[in-house]
Amino acid sequence: MDQQKVGKFLKELRNEKSVTQAELAEVLGVSNRSISRWENGTTMPDFDLLIEMAKYYDVEVGEILDGERKEDIMDKKTEKLMLKIADYNNVERNFFSKRMCIMFTIAIAGMAVYMVIDLMGLSAVEPYETVVNIALGFVVGTLLTGLLYASRYIVKLKEAKMRLTKKLRGLK
Repeated sequence: MDQQKVGKFLKELRNEKSVTQAELAEVLGVSNRSISRWENGTTMPDFDLLIEMAKYYDVEVGEILDGERKEDIMDKKTEKLMLKIADYNNVERNFFSKRMCIMFTIAIAGMAVYMVIDLMGLSAVEPYETVVNIALGFVVGTLLTGLLYASRYIVKLKEAKMRLTKKLRGLK
């Protein structure tokens, strides 16, 4: 897939509709910079956005991915499959968002416990010192894990782990 070609095609489609980048961004719920990056071929839109754009421009997703119009029309089975994939991506994204909310709630609760004990001046007292250390451990751990999830390093780590596992299985 040629991102530059796709970008030029997206720009061509937008110009055919006589829509500005700002107007399209508002329709799709993204920033102007995202539209610009797509049209310059720097990045590609998510799959669910590709489907929305295909509907908006009245073209097939395959045409956008190929960066040119095609004469043959996608059959209904393929279209349904693509819509299912987009729905799956949305479910996955919602699951990720819920997990992030839970993690940051735990971090805030741990920070609240730490602040209450510290403000009461009990952080140096033996039984509370352990509670403070545990609370700070939860805070640091959840924030680091949240940072890894938010930066998508967890996905990269999983992929590296899978590649390593496949290599190790191949050596046995």
